[in-house]
Amino acid sequence: MAVIVRPSRATDVKSIRAIIDQYALQRRLLSKDTVKLYEDVQEFFVAETDGKVIGCGALHVLWEDLGEVRTVAVDEGFRRQKIGNQILEAITNRAISLGLKRLFCLTFETEFFAQHGFKVIEGTPVEADVYQQLLRSYDEGIAEFLDLESVKPNTLGNTRMLKIL
Repeated sequence: MAVIVRPSRATDVKSIRAIIDQYALQRRLLSKDTVKLYEDVQEFFVAETDGKVIGCGALHVLWEDLGEVRTVAVDEGFRRQKIGNQILEAITNRAISLGLKRLFCLTFETEFFAQHGFKVIEGTPVEADVYQQLLRSYDEGIAEFLDLESVKPNTLGNTRMLKIL
């Protein structure tokens, strides 16, 4: 089985939605509105085999040197085949090409991300002036990164992790 990881297209959103729904129903992944998936399609990578999308993941830039890995998921029927590794590698390569130095994620899959160099973080690993700037954002990912009380009910008990590139 040959797997190709590529940037997503708008026509992939329905498949991305189906993969996310598999995990959101289990409360292992935060659900996203379909309109948000279309708005963010340029941030996503998909894994496909034989023309079928079987995995996804996104890179969202949070700050000058900081990006967030979002929504890494592989269709249940294709798990344990290193497809998530390929998606995360594509995201990491894109982050490096954008000049990012750190990647953040909010996850239940701490073992998977730890295998890729992510470490659990406490507090907020940014300087005070950057923190003040980030507070101005409406992006929930930034609120999760900052560990703000307002988003804690929505994070389902996920773990915040960071990787230095």
